[in-house]
Amino acid sequence: MSKTYSGIWPVAPTPFHDDGSVDYDGMKRVLDCLIDQGADGICILANFSEQFLISDAEREQLARLCVGHVAGRVPVIVTISHFATQIVVERAKYAKDLGADIVMMMAPYHGALLKGTPEQTFDQFAKVGEVGIPIMVQDAPLSGVELPVSLLVKMAKEIEMVKLFKIECARAANKIRTLIELGGAAIEAPFDGEEAITLLADLDAGCTGSMTSGMIVDQIKPVIAHYRAGRTHEATAAYGRVAMAINHENRQCGWQSTKVAMVAGGVIGSDYCRHPIAPLHPAIKQRLIDLLEPLDPVVLRWGK
Repeated sequence: MSKTYSGIWPVAPTPFHDDGSVDYDGMKRVLDCLIDQGADGICILANFSEQFLISDAEREQLARLCVGHVAGRVPVIVTISHFATQIVVERAKYAKDLGADIVMMMAPYHGALLKGTPEQTFDQFAKVGEVGIPIMVQDAPLSGVELPVSLLVKMAKEIEMVKLFKIECARAANKIRTLIELGGAAIEAPFDGEEAITLLADLDAGCTGSMTSGMIVDQIKPVIAHYRAGRTHEATAAYGRVAMAINHENRQCGWQSTKVAMVAGGVIGSDYCRHPIAPLHPAIKQRLIDLLEPLDPVVLRWGK
């Protein structure tokens, strides 16, 4: 397995001004903060980046800005998911031309009823594979598309560029374990997601990394480092230290947690999310900060 595909690779939030316009200068600060937290890679334009609230023109500008600003300091994953295969391929080509390292995509879906079949899903990933950039398969509940292990293994073995897997379905550890058992060396990088809510079980199952939010990268990274070095007791203790903050993020805040923390730490100026996303209740925000402060994370002091 490649060392390049391990560690903690957070999703970068997309900051907006209070008027709803994209805060492009704030985006640069977000990236710098994630790198200073110790991110091993960064994913942009993902669900936790509010990709479903961003226009196509904004996507292109954000991708160009992010890849250019990171400038090789860490690998960058560009999310390219779309129901239309032609559009996914175009997005993959654009990301590759910018110098992105990896693209991430879910199975093709649109709304609640338009879902790609296993054959259509395989074909879409195969078409993107022809672009010649490594692919992370995002197995996410949001798509509503079931990706059986047999299909994932077939993709890994028959599509050269399918190298990474972000497994964040229910009981992810079971799927990760089976994926590794059946896929063998073709499964180069099994990652988990879901804000690392099941990280310890997923590490036990064999995941090599985690795609978390950008809230407490510096606090979660030691869990992975300890575990991969064989220090399981230290990994368990390190996870226990941050578990309540992760739980609050996962169950109460979602992607808005990182923005709240970054506003508190002076990284960005607003935690605004575009309508129809409702703002977090002040009590939920305060509970998040109360859980974070004892951890002394980089995010709460980065911009002060």
